[in-house]
Amino acid sequence: MTKPVIPRYIQIHNQIKARIEAGEWESQKRLPAERELSEHFNVSRMTLRQAIQTLVDEGLLERKVGSGTYVAEKKVSERALGMTSFTELMADTGRVAKTKTIRYKITSPSASEIMHLQLAEGEEVLVMERLRMGDEEPILLERTTLPLKLIRAFTRHDLTESLYVTLEKAGIKPGRAEQTISASLANERLSELLEIKRGDAILSVRQVSFDQKDQPFEYVRSYYVGERFEFTLAR
Repeated sequence: MTKPVIPRYIQIHNQIKARIEAGEWESQKRLPAERELSEHFNVSRMTLRQAIQTLVDEGLLERKVGSGTYVAEKKVSERALGMTSFTELMADTGRVAKTKTIRYKITSPSASEIMHLQLAEGEEVLVMERLRMGDEEPILLERTTLPLKLIRAFTRHDLTESLYVTLEKAGIKPGRAEQTISASLANERLSELLEIKRGDAILSVRQVSFDQKDQPFEYVRSYYVGERFEFTLAR
């Protein structure tokens, strides 16, 4: 069987990530200029920027306006032991869960989405943003990306109101999940949607969910109001 060709930008992503994890490029270190990096990897600046953007999306790099791209401060990374629905979480605290769909769009995936969901060239994805509330109070904004091929047969109502129940109807049973949790500050859009002040503390969570066959089926970026939610990690 012919092995799939790994796109060049993902190869570069992996090489830069390996350098960071090996300590070659330390936290808060400024990366070399784009011209120097593109010459080093022998690629165009466009390809290099794709690789850099995936690392920014993952929280490994951060851009500083007028200064350059830096290695981000190290974040806590934990493997989730399971997946619990938001409705169940709210029920456990005696609250009534409510969901408001902010965005629902079929589109081409970003470089980060292609990598995390292991998508083939030309595949489309469904991106939906949902504001999750407990007793009418915003708790988090959740941005979910799903391969379109997995959910094409279902309606918007099916997917926005009972996503995991719908996925099980398609034969997808959630298995494990990998989460990366970091602290950040609310920008203008998040502050408006979550009804907090700009600059307030939020928890940013990136999650890749895998099915019973260990295939990724969901890529989620969630933004939790810091004072309204806490994580408990079991070992």
